[in-house]
Amino acid sequence: MHVAVAGNIGSGKTTLTGLLAKHFKWKPHFEDVENNPYLNSFYEDMQRWSFNLQVYFLNSRFRQVLEIRKSGENVIQDRTIYEDAYIFAPNLHAMNLMSTRDFENYISLFELMSSFIQPPDLLIYLKASIPTLVSQIQKRGREYEESIRLDYLKLLNERYENWINNYKLGKLLFIDVDNLDFNNPEDLSIVIDKVNAEINGLF
Repeated sequence: MHVAVAGNIGSGKTTLTGLLAKHFKWKPHFEDVENNPYLNSFYEDMQRWSFNLQVYFLNSRFRQVLEIRKSGENVIQDRTIYEDAYIFAPNLHAMNLMSTRDFENYISLFELMSSFIQPPDLLIYLKASIPTLVSQIQKRGREYEESIRLDYLKLLNERYENWINNYKLGKLLFIDVDNLDFNNPEDLSIVIDKVNAEINGLF
């Protein structure tokens, strides 16, 4: 089984992925943030590095999905290949941080790759307001994220809402994280119950 967690920067994807993996004994697949050779450069000069970063993520997640399906294990994935293509790349293009030529090349590559993969059996979407995102981003204190602009987060949130409202690839679990703390056992058990209900409906 392939479960994926989607949501904006700072919505709690990595935390929830780790906690659910531990509870359900699933194998976690995290976003490759530490070894990403473009991330620091991207936040320093988005226009110069946006295409390189998006292609790196696309390649990395495509490999991940192929590995997940090949492994035959129960896996939970932190962020999906679809978020790059439907949220991050179009947003960079709309903000004039990625040229139309690069964007069209990227989308063509994504369309080809997505024809070879299956979507997750269950997608968990973490919805969060801007104040929640900002608070979480500040709390984890990643240096390269300090320069993230509020308007950038707001535009991403709008694109997430639009994507999720039109998501038809598989089962979807919607979790509003504004009043939840995944590290609080009571809050986590609420989420686990919801996930259980969805999983039981898969079999």
